[in-house]
Order: sequence, then structure tokens, then C-alpha cells
Amino acid sequence: MKVLLLIAGRSKRFWPLSEKTLFPACGTNLLEVTTSRLREAGLHEIILVGGAHNLEEVSDKYPEFPSIEQKDLELGMRGALLDALPQCGSESVMIVCVNDVIEPSAYKHLISAAKQSDTQGALLAQRVNRYFPGGYLEINENRITSIIEKPKQGSEPSDLVNIVAHVHNSASLLMEELKKIKDGTDDGYEQALDALFKTHNYRAVPYDGVWQAVKYPWHELELLSVLLKNVTSQQIHPSAKIHPSAVIDGPVIIEGGVKVFPFATIKGPCTIGKRSVVANNALVRDSSIGDDCVIGYASEVKSSILHSHVWTHSTYIGDSVIGSNVSFGAGSVTGNLRLDEAEIDSVVQGEKIKTGLTKFGTVIGNNCRLGIHSGINPGKKIGSGSFIGSHVLVEEDIPDSSFVNMKKGEVCVKPNRSQVPLPEERSGFRRKIS
Repeated sequence: MKVLLLIAGRSKRFWPLSEKTLFPACGTNLLEVTTSRLREAGLHEIILVGGAHNLEEVSDKYPEFPSIEQKDLELGMRGALLDALPQCGSESVMIVCVNDVIEPSAYKHLISAAKQSDTQGALLAQRVNRYFPGGYLEINENRITSIIEKPKQGSEPSDLVNIVAHVHNSASLLMEELKKIKDGTDDGYEQALDALFKTHNYRAVPYDGVWQAVKYPWHELELLSVLLKNVTSQQIHPSAKIHPSAVIDGPVIIEGGVKVFPFATIKGPCTIGKRSVVANNALVRDSSIGDDCVIGYASEVKSSILHSHVWTHSTYIGDSVIGSNVSFGAGSVTGNLRLDEAEIDSVVQGEKIKTGLTKFGTVIGNNCRLGIHSGINPGKKIGSGSFIGSHVLVEEDIPDSSFVNMKKGEVCVKPNRSQVPLPEERSGFRRKIS
């Protein structure tokens, strides 16, 4: 069975980060996690369906996977399948979205259900015990009759929420229905499904296991919890240098070239990427530290993901996701808990979204600089290429390429005309701390 792995999304709701498919955490990423779980389920014919914005980078890093470019991204899943299904003929096909992390057993159950007699396909569905803003399956004796998108709370047709892990026993049949849908709509695939449900038997496959959807940037924190469960022992590379007074407590992966200075503490589960430095009196716990990072003197990183080339100086980073080439000035802090300890909101494309989290710090894009004694309120995000001046308290999201400073007691946001130093330009600083 061929698997069409959909990766063409443009990650607009993932701002200020970009390309969620490849964003690193715990030495891996969404693409690696999903493909490895598919293979574990016995599915090895995996075709990546991407867009011009990401397919070249993905193909360079993972040339073992054949790929197909989705020409018109405005057509959503329908566009992806119109471009990809001709490669599948009339054989069975599994459609998987890279954003949905599920257990390998789920794929196996899906295949088994689709093989039952008088069955044309099967859809995986998470069984939920509280309202979820997604597509609910309407079923009749395990046969799907419809998908109801975001019904009002209390009027859900079932407790089964659609996960994009679908099997169609005939790729050509699905193709025929997709061709009938008019352009100019972003739910063409869902319309084709509804048509198929009326004339063919599609089974619902209830699923109670791990399902971690990565839609918004703070979902990376929930994915972090899933990935850290795989860190079950201490694995310290022979080239890592750990000072005798440092404390390595619990399951921790420390990669090659890492340096851990006197009286530093790394409390697992944690992963520390290649050539990173954990300096004197620093504390790292329940986090993923990427390659070439410097966790400076007296800094603490808690339950966070740092991409690569992130520097801190007497800094607190809690429950946050930090892009590449970001430097925190001394005394800079992230707030990760509201004073009333209530759920934290975040604004996405102008809409206030409930994150479902009471602990959530910040998300910072690539190539940013934060000045000394700067602070960020819980749930506020900073766009790529931005400078935050000293003593600034970030109380609202900061657009990309902004320069933020204090002027007459007020926060002033204007375009950033300064050049962001590249990581290789900081090699002299690294030599001084080595």
C-alpha cells in the first residue's frame, strides 16, 4: 500500500516559526517521527506531497522518499491528491497528514479495517471525552455517513473526531470524486468524502492512543512531552566533556562535543544537541536543547525547545519554543504563568485562541536579539528578525523584523533596520567560553 504523506501546508498558523515539518525537537522532527512510525507499522512506500516552499529542502534532507509537488496550494488537500493520486493507479492508498502524530498500531488497525469485506475504505478517529473543535464522524453501525465540522458543543454526532489517517481501497475511485468538485473551495476533499460515504461503505476506526496534532506553535510543547518519553536512559557521547561537579540527573541524551561546566545541572528527561554548552550554575530540565547553543551562567531552561545557536545569559526560559540564532541578554526572562493561574490565550491571525495551557511562555522566531532585563508576558510571541531593547516588557505579539525599545516610558515598535549577526560571526565568543 502506498502512503501519501501530506506536507504541503504553509504553516501560517505556526508563526513566528516556519516549516513545522522540519522544526527540530529531541534530535528529530515531525517528518522523521511520522515516517518512522509508518515504517514500524510495515508501510514503506511513502510518497511526500509538498509545495514549492518546502519540497526542495525536504528532498535534500530526505532523498530516500520520492516526492510530488502540489501545484496549487489554494486547493488544500484536494489539490495535493489531484497531483499525487495519478501515481497510485487503482490500488489502495493511505492518506496521512504529517501534522498528526499517532502510534504505529493505529496504522495497523486502519489497514485491517479497510480489508474487511464489503468495505471501500476506513478513517481513523480519536475517541474524545470532552469537546474538541474538529470534524466529528456521524456513524451508523460503524459505517460513516458524514463528517460534521466543528458542531456546537453539546450537539456532537458521536465521540469520534476525524484524524487525517485514511485508507481508500481504490485510488482511482477517490480521484473520480475529486475531479467532480468545483475549484474555489478549500474543503474539496471533504466534499468528495461525503459523496463516497453515500454510495460506499467506509468504516470508522476508533482510536484511544496518543494523538498529538501540531497546528499552532505551542503544540510543539505537547509534542516535546511525547518525544521525551523516548529518553529512558543516560546516553553521553564519548566526546562530551562533563565537569565532575556537574549533576546529570535522570535520563539524558548528551551529544558529541557538548561541554557541561562546574555546578551545572541537567535534569532529565532532556536532550542536549551537538557542541552545546551548559555553563556554570545553569539548570536545564525537561527540555530539548539544539545544536550549538550556549546556556549561560545562572540560566534556567525549563520544559522548552531551543532550535540551534540560542544563547542565554542569566536568563529564565520556561515552557517556550525558541527559533534559531536567538540571543537573550543578561537578566531577560519569559513569564509562563498568569497571576491568576488561568488558561493562557494567544493571538493567531488576528483571532484570540485558547491554548489549553496554564504554563506557556513565549514563541520566538529565528534571528532575534533580546536586550538586558527584557521580559515577555505569558503567551506573547516575537517575529523573526526582531530586536527587543533593554528593559522592554513585551505585552503584545511583535511582528517580524521589528525594533522594539522604550521611549518616554512607552513601548515603541518600528521596523528593524539593524543587521542580525549570523551564527558563524559569533565564533570568537564561543572560543572564549570553551
